[in-house]
Amino acid sequence: MPQLSQIGEIYASQLFWLAIVFALIYFGIGRAMVPKIERTIDDRSARVSGDLAAAEAAQAQALASEAAYHSGLDSARAQAFKAVTEAKTKAASAAEITVKAGDAAAATRLADAATRIDTAKSAAAVEIEAATVDAVQDIVAKLSGVQIDRATVEQKVKAELAHG
Repeated sequence: MPQLSQIGEIYASQLFWLAIVFALIYFGIGRAMVPKIERTIDDRSARVSGDLAAAEAAQAQALASEAAYHSGLDSARAQAFKAVTEAKTKAASAAEITVKAGDAAAATRLADAATRIDTAKSAAAVEIEAATVDAVQDIVAKLSGVQIDRATVEQKVKAELAHG
């Protein structure tokens, strides 16, 4: 075979060119491309670490904002509780004043009513006494035909009404 017989003649030149191509590839990739890849990796690592630091700062800020929010909420609750307590106290005192005024007015009306009742009772007692005296005079006059003195009848009626 003629192809195999040429191997000895071209063997050395092919090895020479193979070594040159490998050397070019090694130096081309090793010296030119590897530093670019390393820079890209370093840039990416720096960006990731910067993003992580920014995320941690944002998280710390969010936690601080949340703490401030809860503090404000607690403060608002305390103020609301204080306002409600003050309103209850004012309402209780106003209700107490109103109740006292109503009690005083009711006591006044009750005293007035008791006075009117006593006056009416006294007037009714006088009217009953006068009607009883007239009735006793009329009854005695009709039954016995004798006219009795009004003063005597009044005295007897008063004595009987006093004893019940």
